[in-house]
Amino acid sequence: MKSKENRKRLHSRWRKQDTELTLLALPTTLWYILFSFLPMFGIIIAFKNFKITGGFLSNVFNSPWAGLKNFEFLFKSNDAWIIIRNTIGYNLIFIVLGIVIPVALALMIGMIHNRRAGKAYQTMMFLPYFLSWVVVSAVGWAFLSFDKGILNQMLVNWGNEPVNWYMEPKYWPYFLIFMNIWKGLGYGMVVYLATIAGIDKTYYEAAVIDGATLWQQTRFITLPLMKLVIVMMFILAVGRIFYTDFGLFFQVPRDSNSLFNVATTIDVLVYKQLKTATVGMASAAAFVQSVLGCLMILAANWTVRKIDSDSAMI
Repeated sequence: MKSKENRKRLHSRWRKQDTELTLLALPTTLWYILFSFLPMFGIIIAFKNFKITGGFLSNVFNSPWAGLKNFEFLFKSNDAWIIIRNTIGYNLIFIVLGIVIPVALALMIGMIHNRRAGKAYQTMMFLPYFLSWVVVSAVGWAFLSFDKGILNQMLVNWGNEPVNWYMEPKYWPYFLIFMNIWKGLGYGMVVYLATIAGIDKTYYEAAVIDGATLWQQTRFITLPLMKLVIVMMFILAVGRIFYTDFGLFFQVPRDSNSLFNVATTIDVLVYKQLKTATVGMASAAAFVQSVLGCLMILAANWTVRKIDSDSAMI
């Protein structure tokens, strides 16, 4: 009994190491308090008829309550189905391709024996990740412009009629999917490459001695040891299924009205609501995104835990 009491005293005693770890965590804790928890007070705007008349706090407290009216526009709008369909549909494709393609490329680059070539491929694929969507939009305009676009000049040279790409919705789902994969490919690939680099090489040496082929090594060693990272990336991606990259869906199509049915998502709608000064409606839409995103993360993690408890995040 005395030994147990002594252990409890030792565990409850504040040590120098605890002070050092607390000071180390203090900047991150303050950052989360200032930029993650305090701004949550703004959720109240979603339930008010927000009026911009003075300072922020006076606007919040003096604006009349609106109840759930700000949420009605998101679900009762004539375009609600189109916006939700675009948001979820694109994200489902992005989740699948955003895992399959980076994993496949990471496996292929990981098998390259020439380190310089491997570094060069990584750099070329990672470079688009640092480009702004404004820059990408300008490059896309250089290709798709009706008058001076490279694609139309090629079509004219081949004897075909030029295409007004920004007025043709049927092409844009493919453009947007390609742009998203092209820009985010490098980031995902580097994450998986880091996982592959951390695998103990003795596994492969033993497999070679047993006569395993390259495909068998990948199937029975590399992919199983990458499973935890793949599952984690999947869960995080599912949590953002109600979010979309605003720059991709607003900047790249250049806010063309003809592309409304294929390029308008919840984030674009929120931005347009803010432009019309309906701050309460935009806040309501963002609040719905946050709540549904949290529920999706919990649901995805629960599903993973039921299938394979060792792969779940919590």
